[in-house]
Amino acid sequence: MKKNNVILIGMPASGKSTVGVILAKILGYNFVDADIVIQEKEHRKLSRIIEEDGIDGFVEIENKINSEIEVEKTVISTGGSAVYGKEAMDHYKNIGKVVYLKVSMDVLTKRLKNAKQRGVVMREGQSLVSLYNERVPLYEKYADIVIDEGDKTMEEVVADLLAAL
Repeated sequence: MKKNNVILIGMPASGKSTVGVILAKILGYNFVDADIVIQEKEHRKLSRIIEEDGIDGFVEIENKINSEIEVEKTVISTGGSAVYGKEAMDHYKNIGKVVYLKVSMDVLTKRLKNAKQRGVVMREGQSLVSLYNERVPLYEKYADIVIDEGDKTMEEVVADLLAAL
């Protein structure tokens, strides 16, 4: 398996899908949204999986499906919680470059008005700040490349990413 994929990780609303589609077009790659792959394989929406199987069950399903994605010349947009799956992340590091789209807590709060409705994997009573603090070290651990979005436009983020690849 060639390492010619680009795997995007980061918080929900960090622009993984948007950046992924643009990047795939520029590179002439395919684009895969891992969340959609999960929904197709499970025949149910992410919110329903979380509802029926709980967060731990969802993370288990997500880990299994992510670790089975076999593609080449593809930009993969992962769910924000993909970094909880060690097997999935090890697999992604084997098949491509893992890129962390880093957003500040301020930007995230502006973009993510209703986390629950977006199907963000949060434990009961967990705040967005505590989720952010829990995930950032995982994103940093697995990233081959970190793109700090700051207050850049999506086009500027894509340009930075292309330069880093």
